[in-house]
Amino acid sequence: MVTALRPARLPELEIVDAESFAHVGVWRDLRELLDRGGYTFRLLGEGASFDRALALNLTYWSATEGGDVLAEPRLDADVVAHVGWHHLAARAMPPRDGRASVESLLVGEAIASAFDVYLVGRLLGRAPGSTFLETQVPLMTDTAAAAGACDDEIERMLASIADDPDAAFASLYALLVDAATAMVSAPDAATAAAALAALDARPLAPLLHRFELSSWALYARAYGDPAPDPRARELDAALRAAPSPVDWLDDAWVQPALAAAPAAKGRDRRR
Repeated sequence: MVTALRPARLPELEIVDAESFAHVGVWRDLRELLDRGGYTFRLLGEGASFDRALALNLTYWSATEGGDVLAEPRLDADVVAHVGWHHLAARAMPPRDGRASVESLLVGEAIASAFDVYLVGRLLGRAPGSTFLETQVPLMTDTAAAAGACDDEIERMLASIADDPDAAFASLYALLVDAATAMVSAPDAATAAAALAALDARPLAPLLHRFELSSWALYARAYGDPAPDPRARELDAALRAAPSPVDWLDDAWVQPALAAAPAAKGRDRRR
């Protein structure tokens, strides 16, 4: 029986599929930032299931909860980036009076989740043996098909993601923030359904339910501070206005954090 979560830092863990991500500079920097900063993951006991770890992460997903829970000392390379973005979001928008704002929770999760599609775009055509692509592309395809997209539409969508990963990130980020905000604020299912239907014309709308929006909304409602958060609103506006939100985040968050970390070195900014 698992009675405690054992802390583990990044160097103690196997990063699965890391070689496929090596050409993505911002991923490398996020990995190094977690390493230098001593970010702590939490390991379940021997024999624990992936489903148990997933249940804990989906229920307690805020960066303020103390680190992702792992069933074993290994994690997928995309999770490194996801954790890194949550870590930086918590630094940029720390809790007020002990509670993270609803707006900061949703903006932070949208950044981390939209980066998955950015990574898909960066890896398509460049890392054909990637286990990340082997899992994510079929999941994206199934989600889009379930939303009513035909094969040709799905193929064009994937091609557009590969052609312009930055635009895909921008599109999905805005979609996720708008959808999650609608679900948090809607008083009933009918209102939420209407709000989500209004987003169906967005370019990446067929991928919306690939993400755990109900978990986001329920967590934010249960634990988040509902008061307006000027920090989250300013960040959201900046990302929507930026020609490349990923470049903006790299310049505003990643590089300053690396420069301030121990043993900081000059970085290859090419992505």
